[in-house]
Amino acid sequence: MERPRVGELAPPDRLLMGPGPSEVHPRVLRAMSTPLVGHLDPSFIDVMDDVQDLLRYAFQTENQWTIPVSGTGSASMEAAIGNLTEPGDTVLVPGNGYFGERMAAMVTRAGGDPVFVEAPWGEPLDPVAVEDAFTEYRPDLFAFVHAETSTGAKQPNVPELTAIAHDHDALVIADTVTSLGGVELRVDEWGIDVAYAGPQKCLSCPPGASPLTLNDRAMAKICTRDTPVRSWYLDLSLLQEYWGDERAYHHTAPITNVYALREALRLVAEEGIENRWERHRRMAGALKAGVEAMGLELNPEDDWWLPSLNAVRLPEGVDDDAVIAFLLEEYGIEVAGGLGDLAGDVLRIGCMGHSARPGNVLTLVAALGDALEAQNAAVETSAGLDATRTLLGR
Repeated sequence: MERPRVGELAPPDRLLMGPGPSEVHPRVLRAMSTPLVGHLDPSFIDVMDDVQDLLRYAFQTENQWTIPVSGTGSASMEAAIGNLTEPGDTVLVPGNGYFGERMAAMVTRAGGDPVFVEAPWGEPLDPVAVEDAFTEYRPDLFAFVHAETSTGAKQPNVPELTAIAHDHDALVIADTVTSLGGVELRVDEWGIDVAYAGPQKCLSCPPGASPLTLNDRAMAKICTRDTPVRSWYLDLSLLQEYWGDERAYHHTAPITNVYALREALRLVAEEGIENRWERHRRMAGALKAGVEAMGLELNPEDDWWLPSLNAVRLPEGVDDDAVIAFLLEEYGIEVAGGLGDLAGDVLRIGCMGHSARPGNVLTLVAALGDALEAQNAAVETSAGLDATRTLLGR
C-alpha cells in the first residue's frame, strides 16, 4: 500500500452566519494552542474548577453539578435525557420543532415512552396544552426547547411551564443549545432542573466540551436509579467522580477543548451576561430590521422571535439551495436552509457570539439582497441596508 500524499490543511476563510458553528474569538483559538497537560494534572484540576464556576455564571445557577460533557452538544443532550429517563418512564417532549423529535428518539433508546405536546412549527408551547398533556399522560419528565434552532422560535413563558411540571412532581429538562450565552436564560430563577447546551453557538467555541447543569433533585433521581444508565461513557453517576470532589479517573477529557471553553466563558464574564444578551438582541434586531425592510418576513412572531437564530422566509419561487450556494461561492458566507416542516421555505441565519458584530450583519444583509436579486426576487436591498445601518447607529 502506497503512502498517502496529503497536502497541508487549508480550509477556506468563511463568515459563519448559519445555525452554528459561529466565528471563534481569536483568544479562544490562542487558548487551544497552549501546551497540553494530563487530565489529572493539578494545573488542569484548576482549569476544571474555573470552567465550572464560569458555567454557573453563564447558566445563572448555583448548581454544584455543572460540567462540560466530553462531546458535542448532542452528547450533553443525551447525557441529560439518558440519565434522567429510566425504563418505563413517560417523558413529555415538544412537537413544535426538529429537536423535540430528537429528544423523543433519545427517550426511546433510553427505554422510556415519549409523548408529545403539540404546537405548530415556529410557535411556542402553550401552557394550557402543557397542562392538558400532564393531565392526560402523567409524565415523569418534561423536556422543552428554549431556543429552537430549526424554526427560530424562543419559548417565552418558561417559569409558567416549569411550575406546571413541578406541580405534577415531574423534572424539567431544557434544551438551551442556541440560547446559552446569547439569550436571557436564568436556570435557577426559572425553575429548570436540567439544562444542556453546545459551545459552538452563542459561546463561539469549537465543539467538543458541551455545557450541562443539574440541580440536586435531578442528581438524586440519577443516583437512585433502579437500573444503570445505558451509556457507560455518559453515566453522570460515574462522571461525578471526575468532576466532583474526588477527581477520580473516568476518561481522558478533551483538554484542548476545555481550554477553549474556559476562554470563551471568560469572555462572557468580562462582557457581563446581561450585556451579552443585549448585544445579541441589538445585532439581531438590526438584521431583522434589514431583512424586513427588504420585503422579507421572519418565520416566528415578534413575541417569540429568537435573536440568536433568525428564520427568514424566502419569496415565492426562490430556491433556497441556490441562495445558500450563491452566498458561499460569491461572498464566503455560510447560512443554512430549513429543517423538517420548514425545509425549502426559510433560510436560517445565525447572529451568535463573536459573529454578532455590526460589520458581519451589514455584510450579510448586502450579500443576501444580491443573492435574491440574482434569482429575480423583488427585494429592496438598499432599503434593507438603510434600516440595518439605522439600528446600528451608522
